[in-house]
Amino acid sequence: MEKQSKLDKLAGYLIFIGVLSIVAVVCWYFSNVLLYIILALVVSLISKPLVYLMSKVSIKGKSAPKWLLSLFSILLVIGGLMLIVIQVIPVVINIVNEASFFSDMNSLDGSIADTVNGWAVSVVPGVDEDFDAISVLLNYLKTSVSGSSVTGFLGSVASVVVDLAIGLFAVVFISFFFVKDEKLFSKIVAAIVPDSIENSVTEAIGNIEYLLSRYFVGILIEMLCVAVFNFLGLWLIAQIGAGYALGIAFIAGILNIIPYVGPLIGEALGVLLCLVLKYGVGIGLGVNIWIFALIVFAIMLGVQLIDNFVLQPIIYSTSIQSTPLEIFIVILLAGHIGGIIGMLAAIPAYTVVRVIAGSFFYDKKIVQRLMPDIQKERVHQSEVIQDTNQ
Repeated sequence: MEKQSKLDKLAGYLIFIGVLSIVAVVCWYFSNVLLYIILALVVSLISKPLVYLMSKVSIKGKSAPKWLLSLFSILLVIGGLMLIVIQVIPVVINIVNEASFFSDMNSLDGSIADTVNGWAVSVVPGVDEDFDAISVLLNYLKTSVSGSSVTGFLGSVASVVVDLAIGLFAVVFISFFFVKDEKLFSKIVAAIVPDSIENSVTEAIGNIEYLLSRYFVGILIEMLCVAVFNFLGLWLIAQIGAGYALGIAFIAGILNIIPYVGPLIGEALGVLLCLVLKYGVGIGLGVNIWIFALIVFAIMLGVQLIDNFVLQPIIYSTSIQSTPLEIFIVILLAGHIGGIIGMLAAIPAYTVVRVIAGSFFYDKKIVQRLMPDIQKERVHQSEVIQDTNQ
């Protein structure tokens, strides 16, 4: 009898592994569809708070139907993201075009060129006194942004326009039903789990969606705040022009989404682009190269300090209800495992793990300390939406 019980357990494990393997193969084969579903989930999580806010607005005691609010919120989110991309791309192309027209280094300060060349001769082995570091750099930029490379890039972009259109339609279509029916995803998952844990799974999915929705909205607000502060500093202080300042500011804001590494890349790229504008286009504050670079760096560093000490603590503590130290350790571990992709997915994945642990292992002391009490707040928000729609 005992031997039969062990065989049954072994058979159960083998079936589980087999099913898991089949699911993994199906996900890999239909990776594009899976990506559309994931993006639709993210869009729906960002759109749900908008539906919640708009549902409070009523005219003569009546509010707009849920399907209309859902569609409008999704289009608003996707349209806003596309507007950011449309704003950034022309600025980058203009700066690249200006850099490609560098013909010599006469616009640069001669003393700076001598300093850089002298440093290269003294540090790099095999470099003679006639070496011109700045000319090498400008020639490299000219080659990198030549007309053929830009044309090839545009051709590659044109070749995937149809795929992007299909993907965009799929994301809008799927996310519409996720927003319109808040419990749709939990119903799908609940249909494939045992009845004994169906209620716990449904509750866990609701808590996960609630926390991730607040997190993604917080990330968007953080990105916009960083972009606005950088724009004001670059426009009013560095004086590089409103259009260029807006594009560079949004580039820094988008890169800021990448934890720790992104802000550093954004600052370095911002300083480089501003220097190209000043000595390629001739716009910017009328100071020498070192002071101008220091001013731009100080502006972007100041914005980053505001983000680190004001925005991030508020977002992490109020959205996913985790301490900054907790988040820091999680991001470090995820970065070590999966690099930048791992750092981007660290907080959402950690949120999912925390909620699952709180739903099924709440008797453990460490889980009780890490899990927030979010159920009452989430239920209250759902009740408000239902009352308003009625």
